[in-house]
Amino acid sequence: MKLPYHAGLPFTFCSLEQTPESFARAKAVVLPVPFERTTSFVAGTKTGPREIIAASTQVELYDEELGCEICDVGIHTLPPMELPYARTEEAFDEIRRTAAWLAGTGKFFVALGGEHALTAPLVAGVAERHPGLSVLHIDAHADLRDSYMGDPYSHASAMRRVLEHAPAVQIAIRNLSLPEAQAIPSLNTTVFYDWNMRDDPDWMEKAVDRLGPNVYLTIDCDGIDPAIMPAVGTPEPGGLSWRELTTLVRMVMTRRTVVAADVVELCPLPGLVAPNFLAARLIYKMIGYRFCQRP
Repeated sequence: MKLPYHAGLPFTFCSLEQTPESFARAKAVVLPVPFERTTSFVAGTKTGPREIIAASTQVELYDEELGCEICDVGIHTLPPMELPYARTEEAFDEIRRTAAWLAGTGKFFVALGGEHALTAPLVAGVAERHPGLSVLHIDAHADLRDSYMGDPYSHASAMRRVLEHAPAVQIAIRNLSLPEAQAIPSLNTTVFYDWNMRDDPDWMEKAVDRLGPNVYLTIDCDGIDPAIMPAVGTPEPGGLSWRELTTLVRMVMTRRTVVAADVVELCPLPGLVAPNFLAARLIYKMIGYRFCQRP
């Protein structure tokens, strides 16, 4: 049942009715994580989860590509995480515990960020339940600094911390430091650079082939072409088009078991709702690709 959206109702993804029973029935769970502590350019990612959910109220439940109402699989929206901790490590411990609990339910969950630093504790929690996990990372930035401005938990170190729990394949990378470039050969990651990856027409297949059977998918919104996704804190020219993004996501959902995902680093722009809607539509499609393939 789709409820009308108005101020008197709690935010839920696609305005879907939420009850205690709906969580038990749901195959997919949306987890808002409005964590923002280490942003280094434009702030505002903490409002991303709220604006994605608000925009999702305008997403049609029927998906023309998949030929079904994706919401029929059951989508439950959890309350936003409250992370009032003084120390980042304490906040990350809470995120890790929540991710491990959700992964233990057997449900597919999508976390809404928030800054990219939160991906590391999410992956850590999921890896506790899925040994041998691998990570598909879509981003403009490598995020492989061992620390940034003295902070090992910075968003600029997100993937360096992820690699402590799972190997990665990184897509559309087009901004990194010299120390990151020098470290890559010794790290358990494969990088597909935006400047030349399309020279190989089979780059998507090769990227997916490097992943293990169980996958965590993390999508930083600045991995998308800023022409269609300008609402990010650290924009970078280039990136994936909508068609490239959805083709890659569908491919990994079809060929691997994606157990969890996140969409992070949306930094909403006042008066410009298109990026918020893109993120909401992407998440709805991710759930559809996971559960609703056409015959």
